[in-house]
Amino acid sequence: MNTWLLTILIFSPLLGVLVLLFIPSSDEKSIKTIGVLGTLFVLGTALVTLSAFDIKGSDLQLTETYRWISYEVFQSKGEVSYPILYEVGINGLSMVLILLTAVVSLLAAIASFSIKQNWKSYFILFFILEVGMLGVFASQNLFLFFIFFELTLIPMFFLIGRWGYLEKEKAAYSFLIYNGIGSAILLIVFVVLFMKTGTMNFDRLAETLALPQAQLDQMFITKSFKMGMLIALLIAFAVKLPVAPLHSWMVRVHVQAPPAIVMIHSGILLKIGAYGLIRFGAGMFPKEFHSLAFVIGLFGVINLLYGAFIAINQTDFKRVLAYSSVSHMGIVLIGLAALNDAGVTGAVFQVVSHGLISALLFFLVGALYERSGTSELKAFGGLAKNMPILAGVLLAGGLASLGLPGMSGFISEFMAFLGLFHKMPILAAVGTLGLILTAVYVLRAVMAITFGSENEQQSGYPDLSSAERIPAFVLLTVILFIGIYPAWLSDMLRPALDAILLGLGG
Repeated sequence: MNTWLLTILIFSPLLGVLVLLFIPSSDEKSIKTIGVLGTLFVLGTALVTLSAFDIKGSDLQLTETYRWISYEVFQSKGEVSYPILYEVGINGLSMVLILLTAVVSLLAAIASFSIKQNWKSYFILFFILEVGMLGVFASQNLFLFFIFFELTLIPMFFLIGRWGYLEKEKAAYSFLIYNGIGSAILLIVFVVLFMKTGTMNFDRLAETLALPQAQLDQMFITKSFKMGMLIALLIAFAVKLPVAPLHSWMVRVHVQAPPAIVMIHSGILLKIGAYGLIRFGAGMFPKEFHSLAFVIGLFGVINLLYGAFIAINQTDFKRVLAYSSVSHMGIVLIGLAALNDAGVTGAVFQVVSHGLISALLFFLVGALYERSGTSELKAFGGLAKNMPILAGVLLAGGLASLGLPGMSGFISEFMAFLGLFHKMPILAAVGTLGLILTAVYVLRAVMAITFGSENEQQSGYPDLSSAERIPAFVLLTVILFIGIYPAWLSDMLRPALDAILLGLGG
């Protein structure tokens, strides 16, 4: 049965855009207030959606289907109509990611108070970006997914290129080129699948591709064709995740974009890559995904080790966190490669956990940059004396990043590696070196900032303001809550994960 709730949620940020159109561009206070209230309204709508969502339900929920576009093709058997529908719906996985989007977007809007100019244009693009992110996770057909996927690229390009730092234009074009190539590959795959199967609906596509091979051969869908489609999808989403060596654009974005936008980029947009691997790779091509499990796990270990090794040698805190993101996304691949309950659960937990932890750490490095004009590690030291709240939250965030028990990072890393040890113990043993290296670079950076030699210039830096404490404390609270009580998250994810595991045979 159709309900308007999901559509209202997806497009609710446009209410903020509508209000901003009537506010003068020079009214900074009102614009920033609307920026926060608009994202707060989206979070409220997401919570209403959560209240209507049955966490024990195994079927797609809150579905909406409307006839949107159709075209006719003349074939030998007559005229055939190909409808493209507006189809949205959510399961446990997409519900969790929608909540993550709403929470991080609200906190990023608060962090956006540091923006110094063109506030109206900034928040209009911010709201449009949020529409795209919500739409990606709620879409239930290829066409709609691609539209929302592309909608995230345009505002992000301008948010980086206009409000970023010294090399912002280079970072923005690097973002656009890499993600544009990924989008082109994605579009080709979607069009080919549509022409072969006649549907863009996720569930019907999965059902069609799961038919006996004799029937698929009649549709010219061979085993090699399915493997080719999966490899193309893996490449497209590897750019978004990102997977080394397709990661350089992401490092530039994390260093050059404004902190609030990096919170969204690292906290949500990178997770679209993980969502695509799970939803399309494991969900639609489970047998082929199973065949490539070792390769996926190998790339996961490479990501984990490579990102950690590079992070150790960085002198800029932003670059440390950027390569940390590369490393931690390797854990997502490791968990998926395990093809079992523990591994896949760990991969999804890592998606959520890293979204929260990275948003927290980039928010804090942004606060440091606002006070000092730099993020070089040597510029800081002994912050625990003059900025105890910021230093304390930073230390807690660092401990979460290295997987301290009692925090969300521990749950995701433990489950992912537990799953991989069952399937590929040698590869998992090599990967554990990355966890050791993570502790090295995180503690090196965080301890140098909080307890290193005190810099005289920083004695006048103010501690976190009341407005800044809201994002810091909220993110830290959620990280601790998931780490202490992970069942809340796993219960919501369970039906969706069971369906994925059934296809994978795990």
